[in-house]
Amino acid sequence: METSFLNTEELQNFGFKSFGSNVLISRKASIYSPQLISIGNNVRVDDFCVLSGNITLGSYIHISAYTALYGRYGITVADFATISGRVSIYSQNDDYSGNFLTNPMVPVQYSNITGGEVFINKHAIIAAGCIILPNLTIGEGACLGAMSLLKTNAEAWMVYAGVPAKLKGPRNTRILELEKQMLDV
Repeated sequence: METSFLNTEELQNFGFKSFGSNVLISRKASIYSPQLISIGNNVRVDDFCVLSGNITLGSYIHISAYTALYGRYGITVADFATISGRVSIYSQNDDYSGNFLTNPMVPVQYSNITGGEVFINKHAIIAAGCIILPNLTIGEGACLGAMSLLKTNAEAWMVYAGVPAKLKGPRNTRILELEKQMLDV
């Protein structure tokens, strides 16, 4: 019986760098360069997601529908992070100055792609519709409110929102106790 998610044999045939147990990847997700993608345990990737490039997903992660991770320079998502629907995470940027061409179909000598790794730390949550730009770190437990644009680092256990995202205040750390309870069972 076929389900909405790839089975273990299909995951193996995909050619991922590595993947753990209880990995649920929608049959409707698009995966590019799977040999560069590592996936931990208890990870779910929903319909119409795009995973492309150098991506490392920890354990207990959910990536909701219509989300895209463009990992040319690397994207790391740590354990217990949540990425809501319609989020776009970029580790690369084109040069829009007019001095270069700007799409993947032109030869590299005519473009100027820059970027840097994006780190999304443990227990971070990225709400629906957010855009995350290259070369930044989202601290442990940090939260990015819906429809926000993150251009700079987000401090641990803080809430950010807006365009561009601005600090709104602290986030409760009770989830650390819940994690401990869950893992001790």
